[in-house]
Amino acid sequence: MSGFVDKPDPVQVPGLLHLHTGKVRDLYRNEAGDLVMVASDRVSAYDWVLPTEIPDKGRILTQLSLWWFEQLADLVPNHVISTDLPEGAPADWEGRTTVCRSLRMIPVECVARGYLTGSGLVEYEQSRTVCGLALPEGLSDGSELPGPIFTPATKAAVGDHDENVSYEEVAREVGAETATQLRQLTLAVYQRARDVALDRGIILADTKLEFGHGTDEGDDGIGVPAETDVGLVLGDEVLTPDSSRFWPVDQWQPGRAQPSFDKQFVRDWLSGPESGWDRKGQLPPPPLPERIVEQTRAKYVEAYRRLTGLDWA
Repeated sequence: MSGFVDKPDPVQVPGLLHLHTGKVRDLYRNEAGDLVMVASDRVSAYDWVLPTEIPDKGRILTQLSLWWFEQLADLVPNHVISTDLPEGAPADWEGRTTVCRSLRMIPVECVARGYLTGSGLVEYEQSRTVCGLALPEGLSDGSELPGPIFTPATKAAVGDHDENVSYEEVAREVGAETATQLRQLTLAVYQRARDVALDRGIILADTKLEFGHGTDEGDDGIGVPAETDVGLVLGDEVLTPDSSRFWPVDQWQPGRAQPSFDKQFVRDWLSGPESGWDRKGQLPPPPLPERIVEQTRAKYVEAYRRLTGLDWA
């Protein structure tokens, strides 16, 4: 059992059609046919959207994604059109709203790993592989891998669990050419971001990306607009504490769980004895204590500050 502990009603805005309420983002379509993505302060863990929000989280995710999209613009196009607030939208949407191109999203979570942890560690301990890729003996929690690896997963709906899959399964699902492009782009983005983060004292242990097929309207020669596939476009969010693991480089120590600037802090509290919650049981997770909320917010702010060099107002 999983999903929303308490699913919110979508905000209704004139001129916007509500399409979907996700774990963190609410998705709308405007009258021009563009997508309007609004990042909430919701936080999810273990396939549950928790009943407690993290103040400013949605704004931090949005502003950090926008910063990263700029850093990656020479590697891959992205879906951002503008950050203008739609007319009639509530003031609370300021800073957490992005108007985006509508993409044909590829149903694959594109994960790059440079270090062993999380679900990759679980698989490694069972088979010395991650997504079918053989890894050397002697690795432990937090170990740096011999080189970055592409470890895709199926893209799950709210309440379902993403499942790691092999590259061959991705190729069968989306075609060999697209699978090759996904792997190349994912690793290129990871390597660029890893180097940027390391210069700022942060290890980018792993990250999850989403791509879609972009289209441009042209003319088919007879005066009728035609849509042309312009290749893969980076969508959703990118390189945030929700989709990445960020570790302080000066505290990195393989063989144990690493201190982090991401929502692993929330996962650790939920899975620890203080929460009293059985993640394998039928009951939803409990509310987060105020100190966990404050410390989680501080970690997101610190990730933003260290990576961008900007203060969070």
